[in-house]
Amino acid sequence: MSRYTIDRYSSRVVFAFGMTSFVILVLIAGFIMRESLPALREVGLIRILFGSDWYPRYDEYGILTMVVGSVVVTTISLALALPLSLGAAVLLAEVAPPRVRAIVRPAIELLVGIPSVVFGLVGMVALAPLIADIGGSGSGSSVLAASIVLAVMVLPTITSISEDSIRALPRTYKEGALALGATHWQTIWRVMVPAAKRGIMAGTILGTGRAIGETMAMVMVIGNAPIFPAGLLSPARTLTGNIAVEIAAATGIHQSVLYVTGLVLFVMVMIINSASLLAYKRRAS
Repeated sequence: MSRYTIDRYSSRVVFAFGMTSFVILVLIAGFIMRESLPALREVGLIRILFGSDWYPRYDEYGILTMVVGSVVVTTISLALALPLSLGAAVLLAEVAPPRVRAIVRPAIELLVGIPSVVFGLVGMVALAPLIADIGGSGSGSSVLAASIVLAVMVLPTITSISEDSIRALPRTYKEGALALGATHWQTIWRVMVPAAKRGIMAGTILGTGRAIGETMAMVMVIGNAPIFPAGLLSPARTLTGNIAVEIAAATGIHQSVLYVTGLVLFVMVMIINSASLLAYKRRAS
């Protein structure tokens, strides 16, 4: 078989795989939309999306408190994880000696393989009681506990992609800066990190998707109260947690509203990815 034939069939196989992924995405979106239609017709999107009361027993299906909870926890977790991830990426790419790098990198990558329920268990058993002791009241299951657990979960994703982006830079960037008299740290923070911003942004986007879609750990450490977060020590509930907690016992309109919750999550992730892609293109241009 000639190389031309291999290349032609390979391109077709890759195209088929890509289209399969797209079709699966469309089917999932269509299924969620179909299951959401009863609630959208009977309750209405405005009432669901902007209602602040969640009492399915009394036909109150407002998810605004959970939208706010998801956004708050995701934002705080990224604010905690991004500096740590960037620092770890710089350490592994430019600062750490080979022996330290050989220990630290596998340790960070190991975090990716730990099930989310384990993070939630550690947060529930160790972190939440510590926060309760510091705060002086409550169980410690709160926005702060959920944000810290989530920050640890997204840290390896952002770190790995940022490190790869820094390592992929041409050596001339570093050599040119050093030749002009810049110190090692000046070269890292003023030349290499800005030059790797595309990869760092890509890692942040993936981390955001992981954070906003996390379920099990959030259910275990956030308190699961469908209220607006009143502070870092306040309990809350995320959109994913709401689905996980109530889907087993939900029927009828209640179940359909939970599919609307999934639809809102779907749209939120699309908006985040689209906004990040737009910002990426503007910086690139």
